[in-house]
This record gives sequence, structure tokens and C-alpha cells, in this order.
Amino acid sequence: MKNFSIAKSRRLRSTPYTSRIETQGVTAYTVYNHMLLPAAFGSIEESYEHLKKDVQVWDVAAERQVEIQGKDSAKLVQLMTCRDLSKSKIGRCYYCPIIDDEGNLVNDPVVLKLAEDKWWISIADSDVIFFAKGLASGYNFDVKIVEPIVDIIAVQGPKSFDLMEKVFGKIIKELKFFGFSYFDFEGSQHLIARSGWSKQGGYEVYVQDTQSGQKLYDYLFEVGKEFNVKPGCPNLIERIESGLLSYGNDFDNNDNPLECGFDQYVSLDSEINFLGKEKLKKIKLDGIKKKLIGVKLDAKEISMSGSLDLKDDNGKIIGELRSACYSPHFGKVIGIAMMKKPHWKVSQSLKAEINGNIFTGNVCDLPFI
Repeated sequence: MKNFSIAKSRRLRSTPYTSRIETQGVTAYTVYNHMLLPAAFGSIEESYEHLKKDVQVWDVAAERQVEIQGKDSAKLVQLMTCRDLSKSKIGRCYYCPIIDDEGNLVNDPVVLKLAEDKWWISIADSDVIFFAKGLASGYNFDVKIVEPIVDIIAVQGPKSFDLMEKVFGKIIKELKFFGFSYFDFEGSQHLIARSGWSKQGGYEVYVQDTQSGQKLYDYLFEVGKEFNVKPGCPNLIERIESGLLSYGNDFDNNDNPLECGFDQYVSLDSEINFLGKEKLKKIKLDGIKKKLIGVKLDAKEISMSGSLDLKDDNGKIIGELRSACYSPHFGKVIGIAMMKKPHWKVSQSLKAEINGNIFTGNVCDLPFI
């Protein structure tokens, strides 16, 4: 098989850490928000085992920010998300599904409230900035919307807390989950949140001073040797086992938040106004026709570049496998699937064709672990 490379251009941006991770042995990239996002450093299984017991430093600069600032910033942010932000606090992060006028998902970002009139929307892989600008123009909101220079470094894994304490002091361990504050590194202030795209614990450093961020990246490896620090990236196995959903993979603009299990973030009974609210009320009243849920297959490997049909014993398509991997923990393939009604019950058996072979399996709850 031939090896291919990705041609880099202004449409496909590198990050301030790209040269570093290439020296450290990145073996695969994906494209995320028009940027390079590391996808592997050698064996995904070995990286999975390391992430669960030690600490990794990730280049996740592709997790871009949409900054909304101005007198009407809170109105615009609330209009975009079905989550009630009326009691949101400065210094907190909020998981906020963004939906359109049909009630379908546009993105599922984490929203940071920096001030009463300033917000960062830390986006998944879709162009939220144009969605926000269109709404601001249509509603004539008094806001300024930009993509600021923010290049995130994530520090993830059970030993991330000790590593970050060594760099920033004991106070950083006082951060509560989804809280953020500002911490000094060699005279530069960095916004650091206790968050990250793994369930192993950790932090995300929202780097605005590029030179300081590069120094911090290097320093984390210098002082992290005692914790067996290694470069890493969001791990497919760990994120599926943990039930962490991926926009564009597990769901997209053809799905709504009720189908994806985001009910706790859908504030239909509140007084707040958001796009698609009436549509979601009707969908809830009528009942959903499909549901995102876990599946297990009695297979030892799987490779997916798209989705995979799931069938019942009679060969009828009852669902769509959207993400999957081999799980060392379960010794079989696990995945996230959109199942048709009424086939999302945990007792549901199913079949899938993988590389010409038929494998049996069953529906299960999320998260797997």
C-alpha cells in the first residue's frame, strides 16, 4: 500500500505545536475545523493503555473558539443553544448543544463565560462562526464575533493533576470540573479549565500567547518524566468506551438532541428563547423515531471510513453503526449506533457485515465504562 501525505495550505492550517509533534512521532492526522489534528502516535491500543494509567500532552489547537462579545452577546449565545444559560456564571464551562431552526444539531461545543458580555464557544468540527454571524446580522444584535488566536494544549490522564501541580502549584488542583481560572507561567497568564475529551481527568490550557504556549508545551515534557508523560491525542478506544460523542461521526445536522440523549440540556419548559424550540416541543410530544445508543459485536477488529448497516435476523436494516473500535477491555468490537424505533432496547440482537463476514451482537447502554 502506498503512503500518502496531506498537502498543507492556508485552507488546512498547522498549529503552533505541529513541528514538535512531528518530531515526537505523530503517525496520523485527521482534519478538524480546517486544521491538522493528531490522530495517532503509533499503536492506538498502546496509547489507550498509557492514557488510562499515566499522562499525555495533546495538541488540540483544532478545537477553535468563536468569541462573541458585546451588549447582546448573552442573547445570541442563548438563541443558539437549547440549554438554559440564564443562571450561568463567569468562570464556568457549559456543555451546550447548538441547534438550528428545525431543531437539528449544528455543533455540541463547550461554552466558556468569560464576562457578562464575553463568551468563548469552544467548538466541535463545524463552522459555527458563520452560523453565529448570520444570526447576529438577522436579529441585528450588537455583538462582535471573531475567531481569536487560542491554541489549546490538553493534559490528560490520571497523573495529569500531579504534573500540572508541579508546573502551576497546588492551587490548580482546587479547580472544580468544568471550572476555569487564570494561571501564571513565566510571566504569562493562561486560561486553564479542568476539562478535556477523555474520561481519565485532566486540563485544557487555552493558549493565547503562542510563544509562551510553546515554552509551556516543552516544559511539560521536561518536568513530566517522573510521571511517564508522552505525546498523545484523543483516543478512539477510550472515547467510545467512555461514551464521548463526536459531532460529524456519531451525529450531525440530520439528528436532533433528543435522539442523541441530550435531554438534560434541552430546556423546553423554561422561559428562554432559542432556535428550534417549537420544533423540539413537537418532536418530544410525538416521540423520537431513532436513538443513539451503544452496540457490542462479537468481532475482533473493524475498520470504518463511513457508517455500517445493522440488521435483524431477517436481514432488515434496523440501525446504523456510526463509530466503532476493538475494545481490549471487552475483547470485542464496541460502537455507537443510531437505532430505529423500537430496536434500541438493550435486549435487541443484531448482525453486521465486516470485511465480508457476518458478526452477531446486541444493543447496550452508553457509556460502556
